[in-house]
Amino acid sequence: MSASIRLGIVGGAGWLGGAIAGAALEAGVVQAQDLALSYRSTRPDRFAGAFWTDDNQSLADHSDVILLSVRPQDWPELAIDAKDKLVISVMAGIRLAEIGQKHGTRRVVRTLPNAAAEVAKSYTPWIASSDTTKEDRAVVRAIFSACGLQDEVGSERDIDYLTGLTGSGPAFPALLADAMMRHAIAFGLKPEVAQRAVNTVLTGTGRMLEVKDASPADTVEAFLGYRGTTAAAIEMMREAGFDEAVAKGLTAAFEKSIAMGEA
Repeated sequence: MSASIRLGIVGGAGWLGGAIAGAALEAGVVQAQDLALSYRSTRPDRFAGAFWTDDNQSLADHSDVILLSVRPQDWPELAIDAKDKLVISVMAGIRLAEIGQKHGTRRVVRTLPNAAAEVAKSYTPWIASSDTTKEDRAVVRAIFSACGLQDEVGSERDIDYLTGLTGSGPAFPALLADAMMRHAIAFGLKPEVAQRAVNTVLTGTGRMLEVKDASPADTVEAFLGYRGTTAAAIEMMREAGFDEAVAKGLTAAFEKSIAMGEA
């Protein structure tokens, strides 16, 4: 995709909408004068040169591509006629057909970026309706490549599963980090030392897996092979039900995503 697009972000004043806007601007996918964002109550003081509005239909009329960054529970009240423009949803659970029918378009894409979009490290799976064009797909790839990595997946069921696996994003490593940090502080480490130690472990691991394109299972097995302190910790965590707890959590997230679409 070589030319800038006219992008409208419904909910652009929110955290995720703003993160996507910032990433798209930084990557040159959209220029400020071609960016429209909506807000509910107070206009944010950011993205100089962009068009800000509290009228979502006006935003849609200003745009070639409309990105819906609202909570699923707020979506039923969102009145926008997209006039067969490309509509991209970042809402969990809401189906392609429902979005297209409500907003008057057959060109619909469901995506699920995560919190790391703010630092261009999100993983974003997406799926497009059958009427979505080759050019539309190029736009989606450009927007979400600016946010990190992206993949077109094969079914809406895949999106529902990935809602928990990757949509929850930093929450799961942060949960592990919080448990590690609490243990370190209980042991007697100063909180600032514990936080630096734990955060560096997680960021270093992520960077290592990214650069080496390494299999997590191979990394775990390598540490188990040393039969040292790390192996002792891994084996005890697994004995305590670590793998089962993760599996149950991901299943709960998948089931919640399905339920949100049926509500």
